[in-house]
Amino acid sequence: MSNQIPLSDFLEKANDALVIDVRTPLEFVQGHIPDAINIPIFTNEERVLVGTTYKQKGKQPAILLGFELTGNKWSDFIREVEKLADNKKILVHCWRGGMRSGAMAWAFGLYGFEVSTLKGGYKAFRKANIESFSDSYQFKILSGFTGSAKTEILNEMKTMGEQVIDLESLAQHQGSSFGSMGRMTQPSQEQFENLFGMELQKMDVSKRIWLEDESVTIGKRVIPKSIWDQMRNSDVIKIEISKEERVDFLNKNYGSLDKEFLKDAVLGIAKRLGPLETKLTLQAIDENRMKDFINQVLVYYDKTYIKGLSNRNQELIKTLEFKRIEPKENAKSIISFTNKING
Repeated sequence: MSNQIPLSDFLEKANDALVIDVRTPLEFVQGHIPDAINIPIFTNEERVLVGTTYKQKGKQPAILLGFELTGNKWSDFIREVEKLADNKKILVHCWRGGMRSGAMAWAFGLYGFEVSTLKGGYKAFRKANIESFSDSYQFKILSGFTGSAKTEILNEMKTMGEQVIDLESLAQHQGSSFGSMGRMTQPSQEQFENLFGMELQKMDVSKRIWLEDESVTIGKRVIPKSIWDQMRNSDVIKIEISKEERVDFLNKNYGSLDKEFLKDAVLGIAKRLGPLETKLTLQAIDENRMKDFINQVLVYYDKTYIKGLSNRNQELIKTLEFKRIEPKENAKSIISFTNKING
């Protein structure tokens, strides 16, 4: 049978058990526990019917309707989980830890699975993530012009023991008009917040946490205001690398992308580029002059970066120059530089 456990125990057990979200597909897409699979007890439409019955006729009629709707589904639920849970350990949750997860846990437990349910359901998970945004953190912001390999440097810093949160990875977007790379799909805003909140909860708040300098939006996802405010008032390490180095780096990452995607992205910033620059940029893409294309768009992105940096408290910004993009060596230098200026 099943037992109900608090969120901390649930997430710890998730390392060795299959997490099953029994809410509707629509609820799951909106936001879910990472790595959970969706086995909905009701379809989107069925949930509405049961909810309406509960409100109009009461709990028992709603339960009877629920059993009528799921009557021929139970064997399919069990067969699906049997394929996925080799060790027979499963964790089940719904929205509030109520009837949906209770019913599914009962069926799985009766069949022989080792089952636990989440006290408070997804609502408890969501609440913990939102609350994490109200805490104070010792953020360090790595800043630099587009093409300075900030993400790659931060990844190296993480391997060196620094606490790093890759916001662009969580948002599945590189932050510019070209940020989807023509292949990435962003999570919902709620799921982005869930992923971010989970990362924050893993951090040691007594130590510094590195983030990349971002605008408040990463693609269509928005950094929570309380965190954004802290980021804007945190120490900034600004790295400076020649434009030639940055163009070479960007050409390796973007030069081989689909040309139609690149042209669509250029058109997305056409008003800010201006008609002539837009025309020249599109022409460079069509003629496969990818470094010329990158040079053209960097004019706009560099101006935007300078303007954004000017709005920061200049006393918080420290500059470090590099001759070349060498993420591992750059990372070592940034850590050493930061340790020195922080005493």
